[in-house]
Amino acid sequence: MNLIEPRESLGKKIARLRSEHGWTQERLAERLAVSRVAVSHIEMGLSVPSERTVVLLAGMFNLEPPQLVAGTSYPDAKRDRLPATTARYTAIDMLAALLDADIAWVQAGQVRPGLRHEWLNRIAEAYSAHGEQTDVQRVRELEAVVLQRFDPHV
Repeated sequence: MNLIEPRESLGKKIARLRSEHGWTQERLAERLAVSRVAVSHIEMGLSVPSERTVVLLAGMFNLEPPQLVAGTSYPDAKRDRLPATTARYTAIDMLAALLDADIAWVQAGQVRPGLRHEWLNRIAEAYSAHGEQTDVQRVRELEAVVLQRFDPHV
């Protein structure tokens, strides 16, 4: 007798990945711009996420959309419409890129009064906006760079 392994539901996979990231349903819902009930329905298999939602989820879990749905019961018709890749940039990634640009600008000899103070305000806003441990750690790293690279007297 040849037994076929049942496919994992996409909802269970999403719940597992969410749990591995230490996120609550509420936190995932905020990141997706949907309700917590919508996340719960997806995880319980009561609803099938749209292609847009799958793409957003894949980016949040640092996967490509086909990787997220691989081995799951996600409908083939929807699977075929998924893009091969997705963007994975977060607000903290953008903040880091802007900081790198300002550092390069300063290293090129440009002076902008109040730049350190401006960056410390941005860092404070980032702390209040990002409560996850990995995000907080990245914000701390950016803060250390600001304190090291920008002259407090300018």
